[in-house]
Order: sequence, then C-alpha cells, then structure tokens
Amino acid sequence: MLTDIKARQARPKEKPYKLTDHGGLYLYIAPTGAKSWRYDYRLHGRRETLTIGKYPETNLAEARVKHAESRRKVAQGESPAATKRSAKRDEKFEAAATNTFCAVAEEWYHAKAPHRSESWREANRRWLDKEVHPIMGNRRLAEITPADVLDIMRRIEGRGAARSAGYVRLLVSQVFQHAIRNLRASYDPAQSLRGALTMPAVKHHASLLAKDIPAFIEALDAYTGTMQTKLGSKVLLLTFVRKQELVQATWDEVDFMRAEWRIPAERMKMRDPHIVPLSRQALEGFQDLKQVACGSRYVLPNYGSLDKPMGANTFNVAFERMGYGGRFTPHGLRATASTILNERGFKADVIERQLAHTERNRIRAAYNRAEYLDERRAMMQSWADYIDALCSGGNVVAIRA
Repeated sequence: MLTDIKARQARPKEKPYKLTDHGGLYLYIAPTGAKSWRYDYRLHGRRETLTIGKYPETNLAEARVKHAESRRKVAQGESPAATKRSAKRDEKFEAAATNTFCAVAEEWYHAKAPHRSESWREANRRWLDKEVHPIMGNRRLAEITPADVLDIMRRIEGRGAARSAGYVRLLVSQVFQHAIRNLRASYDPAQSLRGALTMPAVKHHASLLAKDIPAFIEALDAYTGTMQTKLGSKVLLLTFVRKQELVQATWDEVDFMRAEWRIPAERMKMRDPHIVPLSRQALEGFQDLKQVACGSRYVLPNYGSLDKPMGANTFNVAFERMGYGGRFTPHGLRATASTILNERGFKADVIERQLAHTERNRIRAAYNRAEYLDERRAMMQSWADYIDALCSGGNVVAIRA
C-alpha cells in the first residue's frame, strides 16, 4: 500500500514511472516532477485510464475516496473517464454560450433596466432585438470586431437614422464595458468608432410664442380626436411635464386634496421624485380626465385596453392633425413655458426645478432639495391664469411672483 510519505518523497526519473496503491490506483510521476493520481481499469474489453487529480492538491486520502467512487461506476458499466471528458466539453460549451454578445447584453440590460425610465427600456430593448442580436447576438465577444459594429451602424444610417446608429454604437460599447469590468472581454470594439458617422444637426423642440397660444387652444378645441387626448394636451400645457410622464401617470399619484401630482423617481428622466403643484385649472383638467378614464388606474388609459396607458405617440399624432406637424411637438410646450416664465421675471432656479432639469452644479443641487415648492405653486397658478387671459382676449398683466 502506498503512503503519503512515499508519495511526497518520490523524485522524478529520466522516464515516467508510477507508485501503485491498490485496485488500479497509482501515483504517476513525470520526468518534469509533476505528480498525478490515476486509475487504470478495463471496461467492455478495453483498457481505460482516469486522471483523478494532481498531487499534492489532491492528497492520498482524497484520491482513494474518488477512486472508490470511480470503481463503483465501473462495476455498474459506466466509464468515469468518458463522464469526465463529457463534463469538460459541457463546461466549455456553457462558458462559450454565456460569453456570447446576446448573453452578456441581456445580463447588462437586466442590471440597468430597473433603474432606468420606461422610454430607456423600450428603446434599448428595441435596438437589441431588432438591430444587434440578429446580426451578432450568437457570436462570442472575442470574435466581434469594429467592422462588425460599423456594419450594424451603416445599416441603420442607410435608413436615414444616423442618430439612432450612434445610440446603438453607445449601447454596444456599454455592453462591452460591462464585460470588461467582469473580466469577460479585454477590449471594446465600439469605442474606436466614435465619430465614424456624420450626425445630423440637433434640432431643438420648437416652442410657441405667447401670441400663438390662443390659436393653439382653438385648434385643440376644434380637434375631432378623443376627449382624453384633448384634455391631456391642455394638462401638458398647464403643467409642462414631459409627455411620457403624463402618459404613464396613474391616479394614485394625483392628490386632489393637496392639489399636487407626485411623480415617482422611477418614471422621471433624472431618477428623482418630482412634485407638480396643480393650478386650479390643471386640477379641473385632472378631474375631467377622471370622468373619462372609465375606472382605469391610468390617467390616460389606452383606447383599446383600460389596463394599459395611452400610446406614447398619441399626442404627436394629434398635434400633426391639428396642423402643427413638422413645426411643433408636445415637448415644445416645455420650451414655451420656460421661455415665457423667464421673460416674465420668475426665478430661473424655480423654473428649472419645475421643469425637473438636472442641476449642473451637483453641490448646489444638494442645497436645493427644499424644492421651492411655495414659489412653484404660485408660479403654476400664475401661468394658468396667464393662459386664460391670453385666450379670453383680456389685458394680460405681468405674472412675475
């Protein structure tokens, strides 16, 4: 019988040799000095060898336990050596499968999605499923080159969507950066493609002038679409929130007693909860919307299903049918309010807080958590009264706080 002392003291020779234990178990000593436990057995008339483990990582006692398990398998007609080879192949296939672009991208997406807006989730899901995965989803990260990423970008650019192609490059880059941080990739092939496409000039959302607001209200009143679209458009003008923030709104966010609309952080672009003080007119708008919501939990339920919110593009379609296509969008109402309120003398900090813009100076932002709520409440009421005065044709007085 072999002892641990004999195994430890065994020295390499010019040729490989072995120290036998029992039942086909032995310690194999190579000329290099490497030692390993092996088990020779016969199965179905053939001689096979199983490498149990390296010595001293696997000691004599552990080798005997594994040897006993392997002997039982041989007695049952199983080949422990073949089982081990099969397990190694499975590990390689599994490692390759988990290191494809699709696998890593899904891991990245599901880590980010809970902390991102609905619009972010929808856009990135669409780009992954329609643009990226069909082309290189099943390829291993190490096989993907800048040329592969550029090919996807060119396809999208060829459809006249160069800006979307730029966003897709950024998405691919973020997936690779995630892989690099987790030691599953060594470089980012999308990084070198910055500036590879010529981006169209940024077009800022056009806004209405004060003198254009009455015509807009008249066009809205004459619009033949659904009542909730008309009421929702007026609420957008009165609250100047982002379109998606209103489309996704639920009734539990609206406090009629306090005249406040509290939007949770997960639905805000900047991931901060936001309070919208409701003017008397905005509150009436929500009350009217409540009457046509048919019991849905959404302020603006989908026309086809009360369990879903209104389609994200409904307001844009309405504005186009009202004659504002190509020159004014729902998002432009935010610029309209911001411009007029600044001209009327309201504090820029108060306006920016109501617009829920990120404070560029983060230290300053820490001291602005007071929210300017009283000032914003007065400003929102003055804004609504100003719109009423414009539309009634009366004298419009300064609305500065």
